[in-house]
Amino acid sequence: MKKARQANFELLRIVAMLMVIALHYLVKGGVACSFVGKSTPVNYFAWLLEAFCLVAVNCYVLISGYFLVESEWRPGRTASLLCQVLFYSLLIPLAFMLVGVIPFGSVSLYEWVEYVFPISTEHYWFATAYVLMYLFAPLLGAGIRQMDKRQMQVIIGLLLFFFCLVKSVVPIFLATDRFGYDFGWFLCLFVIAGYIRRFGIPWLEKKSHAAVLYVLTAAATWGVSMACRILGERFGILESYADTPYTYNHIFCLIGAVSLFYVFKDSNIREGKVSEIICRLAPYTFGVYLLHEHKLVRYLWPEWAHVEAVTGSWSFIPHMLGCIILVYGFGSAIDFIRAKLFLIVGNGVKGYRDRK
Repeated sequence: MKKARQANFELLRIVAMLMVIALHYLVKGGVACSFVGKSTPVNYFAWLLEAFCLVAVNCYVLISGYFLVESEWRPGRTASLLCQVLFYSLLIPLAFMLVGVIPFGSVSLYEWVEYVFPISTEHYWFATAYVLMYLFAPLLGAGIRQMDKRQMQVIIGLLLFFFCLVKSVVPIFLATDRFGYDFGWFLCLFVIAGYIRRFGIPWLEKKSHAAVLYVLTAAATWGVSMACRILGERFGILESYADTPYTYNHIFCLIGAVSLFYVFKDSNIREGKVSEIICRLAPYTFGVYLLHEHKLVRYLWPEWAHVEAVTGSWSFIPHMLGCIILVYGFGSAIDFIRAKLFLIVGNGVKGYRDRK
C-alpha cells in the first residue's frame, strides 16, 4: 500500500490512542464517576464522551489484524514488542526511585516480578492480550486466507455468539465474560479484520453510512446504560446491566469500532506534510500507552494534573483536552528516545555479528 494510503490507518491509530487517554482521564481521574444519588448534567456528559471513546481499543486491534492477516510473521517483531514493554515496565520504577517519587526498598518482591515479567503477570492487560494475539497471527492469517466468504461468515457468527452477543443481551454476569480484556476477544477482532481485508462490508464502504452508524452505536451505549441506571434507581431492576454496554466486547462497541475503522479506511490523505507528520507520529502510540498506563503511573498522572479540581464542573472539558495533548506529546517524546536507543543497540549488535 502507498504511504498516503497507510496514513489513513496511522491517523486512526493516533486518534485511538488519544481516545484511550481520554478514557483513562474520565475513569481513573474520577470525572465519569458512579451514579450515586442525584446525578448532574456534567456526569451524564462525561459518560457520553466515554461512550464515543470506548471503541478505541477495538479499532487499534482491527488495524493490526487488517495488516497482519496478509503480512509475513517475523519473530524479531515479537522480540521488539517484548523489549518495548520491558523497557517501560522496568525503567519507570527505577526512575521513580532515582528522583525520590518512591523510596528505595519500597518495591516488594511480587511487584518486581510484575515489572520483570509484565506479559505473564498482565501488568498491562492490553500488552498481554496483544502479544498473545501476535503469536497466533500467522496461524490465523493462514486459515483466513484459505477460507471462503461463507465459511468466514459462519466462523465470525459463532465467535460473536459466544464472545459478544450473549453477554450483550443477557442481563446477568457470565463466568466466561472478560469484558474484552483478553486475547480471546482480540482473536475475534483479528478474524473480523481479516474478513474486512478479504471481502469487505459493502454497506460501510460509503463513509456517511459508517460515520452515522458510529454515532448511533455510541449514543445507544450511553442511552441503554442511562436507562438501566434510572430503572435501577426507581424500580430496582436492570441496575447490574448498566455497566455492560461500556465493555469492549459489547455489540454496540464492536459495531461502532468497525464503523469508525471504515470512516478512516476510506479516507483519502494526500501525500505531503500532513501525511508525513502522521506517519512519523504513529509509531510511538504504543509507547504512549506503556508510559501513562504503567502500574505506578496510571492513577498518579491524574493526581499530578489535578483532575479532581475540575470534577463535577464543565471546566473539565478544556482541562481534559490539555491533559490529552500533554500526555500524548510527552509519551511520544519518551518513546522517540526509546526508539533511538533501540536503534543504536540494534546497530551495535548487528555490527558485532558482522565482525565475527
